[in-house]
Amino acid sequence: MQPSEPCSNNPRGSQSPLMGSAPDHPSSSIPLGAHSTQPLVSPFRRTREEISFRLRTSGLEPTLLILGWMGRTAGDVLLTRLRGLSKPPAERPALHHEAKIRTLTRAVSLLGRLKGAFVKAGQFAALRHDLIPAQTGAILARLRDRVPALSLRQLEPLILTELGAETFARIADIEANPLGSASLAQAHRARLTDGSEVVIKIQYPWIEKATPRDLALLRLLARSSAILNRKRTASIDAGRLFNEFSEGLMTELDFCEEANAAQAIAANLASVNGVVVPKIYPELSSKRILTMSYHPCIPIHDAQALHQLGVRPSDLLQRLAHAYAKQVFVDGLFHADPHPGNLFVLNTPDAAENPQVLFVDFGLCRRLDPELKRAMRQGIYAVLQREPETFIMRMTEMGMIAPGSEVAVRSAVLEMFEKMQSAASEGGPLGASSNGIMALKDEAKRLLQSTPGVQLPNDLLLYAKTLSYLFALGESLDPEVDLMKITLPYLLRFLAAQE
Repeated sequence: MQPSEPCSNNPRGSQSPLMGSAPDHPSSSIPLGAHSTQPLVSPFRRTREEISFRLRTSGLEPTLLILGWMGRTAGDVLLTRLRGLSKPPAERPALHHEAKIRTLTRAVSLLGRLKGAFVKAGQFAALRHDLIPAQTGAILARLRDRVPALSLRQLEPLILTELGAETFARIADIEANPLGSASLAQAHRARLTDGSEVVIKIQYPWIEKATPRDLALLRLLARSSAILNRKRTASIDAGRLFNEFSEGLMTELDFCEEANAAQAIAANLASVNGVVVPKIYPELSSKRILTMSYHPCIPIHDAQALHQLGVRPSDLLQRLAHAYAKQVFVDGLFHADPHPGNLFVLNTPDAAENPQVLFVDFGLCRRLDPELKRAMRQGIYAVLQREPETFIMRMTEMGMIAPGSEVAVRSAVLEMFEKMQSAASEGGPLGASSNGIMALKDEAKRLLQSTPGVQLPNDLLLYAKTLSYLFALGESLDPEVDLMKITLPYLLRFLAAQE
């Protein structure tokens, strides 16, 4: 079998930030490549894994697991109602609430087990404040960091198939325990035969073949859910939303696309002080394998470790604010998943004097469409000028108001602008500060959740989520740092653009 084509070098940059960091103490490793003298997988294990692969890619396994979840949920609902008969009426809502939490928690566990499109669907739903209740979204958001890992032995054949025997032989050993596992892949620390320390991001073996069937099953489930929740979803263009989701997922399956996006962002951020992205190894990467340099680092939210390094959170926030403001307001191409699990601080001897932020996992990036950028620019102008009618006009241009929902949406937007005006006149929290941005975000989120007929383009939600994550991280690291003040020059530059 011929190896897959390696990812080509991107002429715009020589570095690529990708998935994962590792602890300084290596775990047990397994010899590979030129040092491996045993078959990668025994015949018995290979047969068992082939059966598992066929069950997963045929759609049979997810279908059976989902039916099992539905059956257990139905049983839990029935049992809860029976228990409620013996309880005073005032206590019954609490019982039903507990049952709902159990159901959602089991759903997160199931989606994590199925990985791939199912985890992505849960993450997508968690972002859609216009479709699901806040509590449901909060539970689904756990999928961001609760995806169980596969054993390395299940992944080794894919590495060999993708890279080919000659290239595969360049990997001297690889750690058995992954640095992290996500919806589509997991990352392992490894060492090349030339001594280089790297991280190898490996796609789950069945993902590529299973995704079309998984999407078909998810579409069926989405339609069934829409029928059961007509009141909430009647004014939503479910087909458009699902197409946005599936197109984004198919792009993420190609790790060469991820590498190219990462290289472009790395080139864009080359002028920003204190920002680091790992070097990519194109010849050791393919559509389903991504190899990049390893950097010792600590999580950006680990306050104790930062203190031990002598790193001031305010310095980190300065670097993050400049990096994200440039991506979002100047470049238009941005890393759309800046949660703490994707941001690290390099563990270097001079970290106290020169802290460096490491960006990883560029699977979720977005380049804003010019028309969306124009409408956003005009919408921000409308907010700053307190012009609700202009804001509603821009919402209409972006397809954010479903047919028949104009009256309700207009009423909700007017109410939001009145609150903003009142808060601004009283010197309240909706001013131009970090706290003001977070308060405005909360008000917009309330608008989405309480107003049927508001439907946002997914790219716009990712844009808002990116800024929301950034400001929330700033609040947790150092509330005294006003990120809005740092990003304001970039915002003004965005507003002044003539495109």
